[in-house]
Amino acid sequence: MTKTTNLTAQEWKEKGNVEFNKGNWSEALSCYTSALKLANEDNSDKAIYYKNRAATYLKQEEYNKAIEDCDKALKICPNDPKALFRKCQALEALERYEEAYRDARYIISADPGNKAIQPIAARLHEIVQERYRQNSRVSAKVAQMMDIAFEIKGDNEKRETAMNNLLVLARERAGAEIMFNDGIVSKITKILKLEKNEDIITIGVRIIAELCQNNIDRTENIIRQIGIPWCLELFNSKLVERVNATQYCLQTILNTYSGMTNKPDSKPNKDLCDKYNKEIDTILSCLLYSVTNRTISGLARDAIIELIMRNIHYTALNWAERLVELHGLQRLMEVASELEEYKYESSMEITSSTRTVTSVCLARIYENMYYDAAKEKFRNAIDEYIKDKLLTPDIESKVRVVVAITTLLLGPLDVGNAIIAKEGILEMILVMAGADDVLQQKVACECIVAAASKKDKATTIINQGVNILKKLYQSKDDSIRVRALVGLCKLGSSGGTDATIRPFAEGATKKLAEACRRFLINPKKQKDMRKWAVEGLSYLTFDAEVKEKLIADVQAVQAMIELAKTGDQSVVYGVVTTLVNLCNAYDKQELIPEMIELAKFAKHHIPEEHELDDIDFVNKRLIALAKAGVTYALVALSKTESQNSKELIARVFNAICSQQDARGIVVQQGGAKALLPLALDGTDKGKKQASQALARLGITINPEVAFPGQRIMEVVRPFINLLNPECSALENFESLMALCNLANVNDSVRKRILKEGGFQKIEAYMYEDHEMLQRASTQVINNLMMCEDTVKYYEQENDRVKYLVILCENEDLDTSMAAAGALAMLTSVSIKSCIKIFDTKDWLESLRYLLANPNSDLQHRGIVIVLNMMKSTKEVATRVIDTDIMEILMALTKSDTVQNKKIKQLAAEALEAAAKWELIRKSENEGESQRESQNTNNLENLE
Repeated sequence: MTKTTNLTAQEWKEKGNVEFNKGNWSEALSCYTSALKLANEDNSDKAIYYKNRAATYLKQEEYNKAIEDCDKALKICPNDPKALFRKCQALEALERYEEAYRDARYIISADPGNKAIQPIAARLHEIVQERYRQNSRVSAKVAQMMDIAFEIKGDNEKRETAMNNLLVLARERAGAEIMFNDGIVSKITKILKLEKNEDIITIGVRIIAELCQNNIDRTENIIRQIGIPWCLELFNSKLVERVNATQYCLQTILNTYSGMTNKPDSKPNKDLCDKYNKEIDTILSCLLYSVTNRTISGLARDAIIELIMRNIHYTALNWAERLVELHGLQRLMEVASELEEYKYESSMEITSSTRTVTSVCLARIYENMYYDAAKEKFRNAIDEYIKDKLLTPDIESKVRVVVAITTLLLGPLDVGNAIIAKEGILEMILVMAGADDVLQQKVACECIVAAASKKDKATTIINQGVNILKKLYQSKDDSIRVRALVGLCKLGSSGGTDATIRPFAEGATKKLAEACRRFLINPKKQKDMRKWAVEGLSYLTFDAEVKEKLIADVQAVQAMIELAKTGDQSVVYGVVTTLVNLCNAYDKQELIPEMIELAKFAKHHIPEEHELDDIDFVNKRLIALAKAGVTYALVALSKTESQNSKELIARVFNAICSQQDARGIVVQQGGAKALLPLALDGTDKGKKQASQALARLGITINPEVAFPGQRIMEVVRPFINLLNPECSALENFESLMALCNLANVNDSVRKRILKEGGFQKIEAYMYEDHEMLQRASTQVINNLMMCEDTVKYYEQENDRVKYLVILCENEDLDTSMAAAGALAMLTSVSIKSCIKIFDTKDWLESLRYLLANPNSDLQHRGIVIVLNMMKSTKEVATRVIDTDIMEILMALTKSDTVQNKKIKQLAAEALEAAAKWELIRKSENEGESQRESQNTNNLENLE
C-alpha cells in the first residue's frame, strides 16, 4: 500500500501545491483531481481545488478546461475574484476578449483595490474597442460586397470578385458573424437557383462551409434553412470545382457536429458525437441513399462515396456497422458492378475512378468489422447480393456479378476470395473467359487477374487460368490482349525479387515487359490500355533486369508519369507499385549469416538479390526518376483514400529523398505539401516513411523554404513521432537534425516543438550511448534554449543543468560545443540555473576544461558561462572566486597565446563583476586582483 492511498482532500491539495510550485503540472493536476474526488460537499475548500486545478490547466494551455473549473468554483462561491481572474486569463488566451473584459470588470467591482487586474482590464478595454471599430469597418465592407455580388444582372467579373471578397471575410470571426446576421445564407440559396456562372456557385457553397466551421449554433441554423437535399442537389455536376466545394461543405458540417477538423490526425469529440448523433446519422444516411441515385454525375458519386469512406472508420465517426444495418453494402455493390463502357437501361454514370474508390470504401468498412459477428454480417450481405443477381441468369447479371467480384478483390481481398471459392462461381468466370463475346472475355480476364493476387489462396484459378490467358493474349482485340498480358505478367512475377526463382522460360519476362511497353508508349492507345500496361510492369519490375531496362527507357518512364499525373484513382496501384519496385522501397528481409548457414544445412531455399539491385544501381534509378518529374506523379496520386497506396507513395517519396541531390527537386515540385498528410494519416509504416522523407527535406533545405507558412508548424509533429524507440537510429538521427534546423527559425516554432511534447523526447536522446544521437539532441536543446519556456524546464527541481555541465566535457567536440552553448544561453537569463551549476560534483573541472580549451569557440562559451555566473548573485560569484578560476581569468586577460580578443574582453568583464561585488580589489603594488572576504547574505533570494 502506498503512502498516498489514505491522504485527505486537503492533503492532496497541499501536495498539488508543492508539485505546482516545482512546475510539475501533470503531477499537480493529478493531485487536485484526487482532492476533488474526495470532496463531496460544495464548500469553499472544493472551490479552491477547482481554482487550483484551473491554474494548472492555464499552465498547460488547456484553456477550455480552465474555464470549466472556474465556472464550477464560481457556482460554489459567486464573484470569487481569483476564479474570475483565472477565467479572464483563459478567455483572453482563447481570444474571447469581450467575455474576458466582462469578467475583468466584475473583479474590479467586487475588489476595487485589486491592482493585478487593472492593467489587464485596461489592455482588454483597448482590444474590445479596437474590435468594435474593426467590426464597423467589416460591416460596411460586407454590405458593399453583398450589394454587388447578389445583383443578378450586374457585371459578372465584379460579382465574382465581390463573392471572393466575401469568402475571405467569412474566414474571419467578425466577418462570418456579420454576414450570417445579414442573411447571406438565404441570399446564396435564392441566387443559386438562377445563377449561370459556375464560379459564383462554387464560391457561394464555400462561403456556407466557412460559416459552418467550428460553430454549432450557426451550423444548426444553416441546416434548417438550406436542408440536406439542397446540398445533395449541388453535388450533381460534372465540374470538379463545384463537386469538391460541396464535398468540403458537407465534411465541414459533419466536423462541426463531431468536433473533428480537416487535419489528417483529427479525432472526434465523443460528447459532441453523442449530443448530435441524430444530425450526423441523418447526413450520412442521406449520402448513403444517394450512392445509387441514377440521375447524378459520376463525379458526384465518387465524392459521396469518399465522404462516406472518410467518416465510417472507427478513427472517425465509426458509422460502418450502421451502414451495414441500412443495407449500404448492397448499394455499394451495385456501384461496384458498374462498367464505364457498358450501358443498360438502369445503369449509373461512373468515372474511371469509381470502382477503385468503391473498392477502397468496401475495404475500409470491412476493416471496421473488428469482431467476428460483424465480419459475418458483412460477408452475408455480400453473399445475398451475389445470389440475388444470379437468380436471373441473363448475360447482364453474370457480367455485373463478375465485375462486382473483381472490385471486391481490389478491396477486401479475403471476402472476394471467399466468393470465388463458392461452388459454380469460378466455373462461370472461366466459361465467360472462353466465350466469343468480347465483353464477357474482358470482365472474366480482369477477374482472373485480380484473383491471382494471393497465389496460395487462388491455386485453382492460376492453374486453369494460364492456358485461358495465353489463348486470350492471341485475341485481335487490344483491350482483351492487354488484360491477358497483365495476367501473364502477374503469374510471371510470383518469385518476387528472388533472382533464383523464374517461373517462365529465360527471357520471357523481358518479352512481356516489351509488350507492356508497346501498349504504354503508344499515343493511339486509350488511357485504359496504358493503365493495364503499367499494371503489368508493376509485376514484372520485381525483376532487376526489367528495372534497369525500364529506367533507361525515357519514353516509357515519361508515359508512366504522364498517366499518373491525371490523378485517375484506377492507375494508383499500378504506377505506385512499379515505382516502389524501381526504387527498391519495399520491405527487405534481413538475412542473418547464421540463419543462411542453417538454411543451407537444412537444404532450404535461400533468396538471392540480383546484382542489378545493388545500392549503386538503385541510387542511379532514384536520381533518374527525380529528374524525370516523378514528384508530380506522386503528388497527383497522393489524393487516394487507400491506406496501402498511401504507404507505397510514402515509400517512393522517402527513397527519392534519401538522395541529397533530389531533395530540392521534390520541394520545387510540391512534394513537401503532399508528404505532410501522408505523415499524419495512414498505416504506421506509411506515416514513418513520410515523416522520414520530410525530415530529410528539413535537413538539407532551409525549413522556411521547404515548409512555407503554416506548414512549418505542421511538420513538427511528424518529426517528433520519429523520436520513438521503435524507430531506427537513422530515423531518430534525421528527425533530430531536422528539428535542430526548425528550432533555429523563430520562437513560434520553438514553442510549437515544446507544445507537441518535443522537449522530453529530444532530451531522452542526450542520455543515449550513441555519439551521433547524443550530439544531435544536444544541438536541438541548444537551439531550443532561445525560448523562455525551455529555460523553465531547467529551473525546475531536476538534474538537467547538472547534466549539461557534465556534457560540456564530452569527448565529442560538437556535443561539448552544443552543451556549452546551451549552458551559456541558459545562465544569461536564469539566476536559478547559475546556482544549480554547483549541484554538479565536478562543476569546477568542467569550467576549467572550457576555459583552458585549445578550441577558441569552446573557450568563448566557457568564458560566457563564467561571466554570467559572476554577474548573477554575490553568493554565486563568491563560490567561483574562491577557486582558481580567478587566476585563470587573470591569465586569459594577459595571455599572448589567446588570439580571440573577445575572450580577453569577457575575462576582464568577469573580473570587473567580481570587483563590483567587492569580492576582489586591485593591489596598487602588484597590479593584480585580490580576494576580499565578505559576508554574503542576499535577502532578495529568500522567498
